[in-house]
Order: sequence, then C-alpha cells, then structure tokens
Amino acid sequence: MPVFASGKLGSVGKAIDALAAKAISAVIKAGDISGKAGEVLLLTETGALPAERILLVGCGEKEAFDRVEYRKAVQASFTVLLNKSYADALFYLAADGISNGGAYRSARILAETWHRQSYRFRQPGKPKPAEQSLKKLSIIIDSKHRDAAKKGFADGNGVGVGMSFTRDLGNTPANYCTPSYLAGQARTLAKTDKKLTTQILTEANMKKLGMGSFLSVTAGSSEPAKFIIMQYQGAAKTKAPIVIVGKGITFDTGGISLKPPAAMDEMKYDMGGAASAFGVMRAAVEIGIKVNLVVLIPTCENMPSATATKPGDVVTSMSGQTIEVLNTDAEGRLILCDALTYARRFKPAALIDIATLTGAVVIALGKHRMGLMANSDKLANALMGAGDAADDLAWRLPLDKPYNDLLKSNFADMANIGGREAGTITAACFLSRFTEGMEWAHLDIAGVAYNGGTTSKGSTGRPVQLLVEYLLQH
Repeated sequence: MPVFASGKLGSVGKAIDALAAKAISAVIKAGDISGKAGEVLLLTETGALPAERILLVGCGEKEAFDRVEYRKAVQASFTVLLNKSYADALFYLAADGISNGGAYRSARILAETWHRQSYRFRQPGKPKPAEQSLKKLSIIIDSKHRDAAKKGFADGNGVGVGMSFTRDLGNTPANYCTPSYLAGQARTLAKTDKKLTTQILTEANMKKLGMGSFLSVTAGSSEPAKFIIMQYQGAAKTKAPIVIVGKGITFDTGGISLKPPAAMDEMKYDMGGAASAFGVMRAAVEIGIKVNLVVLIPTCENMPSATATKPGDVVTSMSGQTIEVLNTDAEGRLILCDALTYARRFKPAALIDIATLTGAVVIALGKHRMGLMANSDKLANALMGAGDAADDLAWRLPLDKPYNDLLKSNFADMANIGGREAGTITAACFLSRFTEGMEWAHLDIAGVAYNGGTTSKGSTGRPVQLLVEYLLQH
C-alpha cells in the first residue's frame, strides 16, 4: 500500500484502511511512517482484509508520484518481500495512478523490477541459487485497463528475462565466457524458437570475407574469434530487418597498448554490447515481437603476445578501407567496423551498434545516460524516445565533420584514434565511415553496462530496456 508524504492516503488507501480497522491510519498517526520515499513498514494487524500482512511503502509527494518514484517504491517492496518466505503479493502502489504512466507501464515496471531485484548470479561450478519463495504477483488496476496491464506484464517479463540473460553473460568470468562460449549460447538460444536461426563464422570464414580489421584484434590471442549471426523472423519475409551489432570483446587487456592493472578484472565486461544484444534477442523471442531482427556479434579477446598487432600497423577492413592502428586498446571499433560492413547484406531498415567503447563517455555522461550518435535524425529521435519511455536514458552527441578530420593518417585511409579530444565522438566518427547509405545509430554504453568498484560490481542489463522499447514501438 502507498503512503504519501505527510501520511496522506489515496482514495484506495482510505478504503483499505477502513477494512483494516484503521490499522494504517493508526501507525501514521503514531508517527511510525511518514510517507517519505523509500520508507517501509510491515503490519500484521489486518482487520477484515483477506491478507496476513500489509506492507506500507513511502512514496513521497502524491503529485510527484511518477514512473521513477514508482520504480523506487516497487524496489523497496521487493527488498522486503525477497528476504521473507512470502508466496503471494498484491500491489496497490499504482491504484491511485502514476503521473506519467498508465496500466500498461505500471504492470510492465512491476514485472521488470521483479526480475532485476530477484536476480542472483550463478557462480561457475556452484549449484543454481535457490528459487525465490514469491510465486505470484498481482497488480490492482481499473478493470477497463485489464488488457493493457496483462500486456504490460507480458512485455515486462520478456524485458526482465532478457536483462537477466545479459547480466549472466556479463558477470561470467572471462576464463569461462570466451568467444566459443558465446557461440554456444547462441546455438542454445536458437533451439528455443523455430523463428530463430543461428550461424557461426570462424576465423577462416572471416579471412575469406576480408575482415582484416577484426582479425587484427584477435591476432594475439590463442582463443579463436567467432562471428555470431542470429536471425529472428517475427514479421513477413519482405519486411526489412532491424540489425543490432554488439561488441563482444570477452576480455580486453589493451593488447600491446597494455592497460594499467588496477580494475583490469572489469574488462570482462567489455563484451557488454554483445551481452545486451543477446538480451534483446532473448526478450524478442520471449515476447514474440512482430519484427524481423538480426543480431551480429563479433567476438574475440584482445591480448598481448608475439603475434599481436602492434601500434603503427596498417590493416585492411572488409570495406577495403585501410586503418592505421595507433592504439591497440582502441580495439572495439576495429571489430565493429567489419561487422557493420557485413550488415549491409541484410539491407537493414535500421542499423544499431552497442558497445562499451570509450572511457570518455563515462567522463562526459557518468553512469546515468549512455551516449547516442547517429547519421539519421529519425533513428536518433526514435531511440531517444524509446529510452525516455523505458526510463533507460540516452543523450545525443554530435558527429560534425571537424571531429572526423581528427582521424587523419599519413599512412592509411584513417587512424583508429583521434587524440584526447572528444574521444567518444571520434570513435563514432570512425564507425560512421562504414555505414554510409544506411540509417545507423551508435550507443556507447561504457558508463551504463556495468557497475565497477568492490561491493556493487556487476552487469546492469542496460540498454535492453531501451532497445526492446524501440522494437515494440517499431
């Protein structure tokens, strides 16, 4: 039940309070709960209510109770429920309405948040964590919005399943989560739905295709690179697909341009783009989204060795353009550019790449918004709108020609870095040279794909919410 600031109850809360023999108003009057956002209080005196307990949740000012505050209230509720052996919960948190969300969004947020809060990582070699005791979630919604709420639950469950899949892949240590492991995950996923097919290209296949840029990154590793192609047909064959490309560097040492050792363990998350792309495909299958979707995942390790690519080497991409590798730690763009070129054969309605590409985007935007760059205002606006609707926010950065000029090389068509200035933008400018004639957008998720540090370290599952929202709207 929601309790708003200063102990205010909504119309539904007042009716429940009357059935509960004024138990709610009694604890409010006693000062046990004030309605401050995030407060919780469990009551066991329930009067005539057919319930064993009432969990009161502080929701802040009623007029400011929007999707963001609702998510916080739902999270606070699950924090309590998931630590107890309760089996059945009925949510009245949205019964009096949310300022910017209806029945569909209320139910969807509830389902998404359940998956996020109940997520537990399964350690390699350890038994699967015990399942949560909560078996049933219900939400109180005006009966005329029942169908919208049911759709919200279904879509939210699909998004939640996809995000959990993304988090599992991201959190798995790099000695387990290799390119071959990701290829195996793709094959397993393909068995879940007859509309989904998977193809895995080997290094020999890539060499025949001329993917010299991609192969230059894996040159120092003993782990074989893979190029994963997943195709989902949710619409008519004649409808052009949306193509998503996910950067899959399963571990990034920086190569010869070796990274400093502090926090290098977090470089297992450098396949966050690939993990997100997997999660989007998993959600599309779960929901049965009526789109044609192609997911391309170039995946390899970036390691230093006697055979590794050296700073100053020149490589030839699948497009025929040559690249001077000034920094081997700017490797993500080198695998993505060949994948973007390969994407042309699908004649995409839209082409979106996702990558933990630059540390510069973390400095620019922090952990709250991902960077968005695009050669299409239409696609950029659609993705920004999807992020706003799903509360998975992006911010658009420019791709002006002067930034492109920073990639000039004396020995190749372009360099793979453009200096210290505007690192996020010049990385996207590099990718833009392989997307001419296609509607393309780039999401730099280095700041949002995972939490670093010690206590809160782990994959977030972003930007699965934004991308699934885009697919649903599309």
